[in-house]
Amino acid sequence: MTFLLNRRSLIASVVAAAAAFSPLSAFAGDANPDTLRVALLPDENAATLIQNAQPLKEYLAKTLDKKIEIVVTTDYSSMIEAMRFGRIEVGYFGPFSYVLAKSKAPEIEAFAVGVEKGKPTYNSVLIASKEGPVKSFADIKGQSFGFGDQASTSSHLAPRAHLVKQGLVGGVDYKAVHLGTHDAVARAVQAGQIPAGALSEPILRSLIERGMIDPAKITELGLTAPIPNYPIAMQGYLAPELKEKLRAAFLELKDEEILAAFRVEGFEAADDSSYDVLRETAELLNLQLAQMN
Repeated sequence: MTFLLNRRSLIASVVAAAAAFSPLSAFAGDANPDTLRVALLPDENAATLIQNAQPLKEYLAKTLDKKIEIVVTTDYSSMIEAMRFGRIEVGYFGPFSYVLAKSKAPEIEAFAVGVEKGKPTYNSVLIASKEGPVKSFADIKGQSFGFGDQASTSSHLAPRAHLVKQGLVGGVDYKAVHLGTHDAVARAVQAGQIPAGALSEPILRSLIERGMIDPAKITELGLTAPIPNYPIAMQGYLAPELKEKLRAAFLELKDEEILAAFRVEGFEAADDSSYDVLRETAELLNLQLAQMN
């Protein structure tokens, strides 16, 4: 089918993700700082993320012989801005938030990507409340649909594109509701506060395993196409020796507790071109990065 989208409503739905950005500019900070600030994508509760990252903090401190500060920003846009202006040295980005960060700060370098089930990809899952009105994609029409952060890949961009393929356009066929984080979407659907929503499938699986979501209270409507996994990026101005140590620290990481916190089996070298599919998806949705200044 031809993807006929309401351009204005789509741009409005993500403009907050880029509202804080100003024109492109390079930033050069300390090439070899005593303390490395490592930011984690705020896709779940910040306190939980920081707690789960303590083994990572200890590992990096020992491996790199540096002080490590774990940072969780208030939202995706704040993390992108922090990377752009040198307020963090390393960032664990969502795929689309990395694309946005790279568009604003071309000098940043993605150097590692998570591997799950032998592949550097994952899926977004679209779910519905078990007792709610949505039993299939067709039932979404006329309802509210929950997304996470506006710059999220698996809780906004990918499922929104998937809904377009089902003939459902946000603001026309359903009301888009942004709840900020993946776990907030899952809880809202489980409680019947919204009839349906979307989030990362690995995050949903983790929420179920931790007893935070009851699988008997939700229905899985389907999965999106594979999405390139979360990349880890670093500032381009860091010293070459430090860059190599960072690469090795993640690519050689074997600690199962740390990997479990990332919801991956390991890391492999990242390739920026793997994220071109998200740039193309954004263009499909008339969300061209050049229009998000």
